[in-house]
Amino acid sequence: MKAFEKVIGYESIKTELERICDVIENPEKYAKLGVNIPSGLLLHGEPGVGKTTMAKCFISACGRKVFICRKSKPDGDFVNEIAKTFEDAKNAAPSVVFLDDMDKFANSDRHHRNAEEYVAVQSCIDDAKDAGVFVLATANDLDNLPDSLLRAGRFDKVIEVKAPSGKDAEQIVAYYLGTKQFVADVDAGEIARILNGKSCADLETVINEAGIYAGFAGKDSIEMDDIVRACLRVIFNAPEALEGYTDEALERIAYHEAGHAVVAEVLEPNSVNIVSVCTHDSHKGGITSLYQPKDYFTAKRYMENRVRTLLAGKAAIEVKYGEVDVGANSDMHRAFDIVARFVDDYCSYGFDRWERNSPTQAASERKEMQMYSEMERYYAEARKILIQNRELLDKLANALVEKKTVIARDIRAIKESGQSAA
Repeated sequence: MKAFEKVIGYESIKTELERICDVIENPEKYAKLGVNIPSGLLLHGEPGVGKTTMAKCFISACGRKVFICRKSKPDGDFVNEIAKTFEDAKNAAPSVVFLDDMDKFANSDRHHRNAEEYVAVQSCIDDAKDAGVFVLATANDLDNLPDSLLRAGRFDKVIEVKAPSGKDAEQIVAYYLGTKQFVADVDAGEIARILNGKSCADLETVINEAGIYAGFAGKDSIEMDDIVRACLRVIFNAPEALEGYTDEALERIAYHEAGHAVVAEVLEPNSVNIVSVCTHDSHKGGITSLYQPKDYFTAKRYMENRVRTLLAGKAAIEVKYGEVDVGANSDMHRAFDIVARFVDDYCSYGFDRWERNSPTQAASERKEMQMYSEMERYYAEARKILIQNRELLDKLANALVEKKTVIARDIRAIKESGQSAA
């Protein structure tokens, strides 16, 4: 269906939406098979992933008159507006009622989900059943909606729209790049890796911000360095705020981040997207961003490598300076959190370390000792990797001192130069 060509990527979701549209458009074909027309469709996911765009394409594809309902009036008046919208839709059937941002209809939360607005929506859906009214809705957070509203018979189809990744992200980046002037060294695939898991809105904002950087610099085209700077600013909240840093401080940040990157690259080649000494607004430190596969949280190997990589910043400072790294507190907490899941949640080291509802002091002590032991082991492994790859560590740290930020292709070039020299 041409209507869905406006949606870039998301092929599996578009296929499902096309199927639903076909049922709505050709009910006779499905009636022969004993199929009923679905009564409602709910698209949910974080803001900026394209839910409303998909909904509008769906409305265009099914060809019915649409009645849109958004929260725009005080609570009491809005309840009446909901009822009027459904009544108008019944009078114009076959039609579609579009409830945009339905989770914003009431100021409720997961503990108070039976707001009168949702009661009104439920009642109206039930009243419009078999009246030729299809209900389409979008929502960011399902936790704020009552379970009774989400059940089959009201919303027969509930589809989660996630932030784009992989080929979807690459297609979206390529689309936004196509709306701008850019030079040949801009790699949509590499940009998509850096932005993996970010919303469509984030992707669009980064490309536009890159255009602002290029225009301010007097360029005729957007270049890769403009996009990298935009990624740092928009995604990592890390503007180039390096004023006030001594050369020694920048070198320490460079070695800390290079440590993360080297261990990640040794354990999972080509996994590092971007490394920078540019600072976050919230703390003094750099950035190392990794590409994480979809099965990251289902494979212990990836999670173990993540622990080693987190500890590698601290290890790099020890290897280079022979000193304790006082800037690794956040890394330590994140590494301990992962190891705690190994010991307790996954029972990786025996059931006697699993803490149930009311853990005993002995079980807690066994768990803590196991965690300390595993952290020491992972740290020793990270340190060993850095010692064995000292040349790569020094080269990457020097590149960070010189360029401030390196991306995957820079890291590949550094690695290849070392292999050629060997």
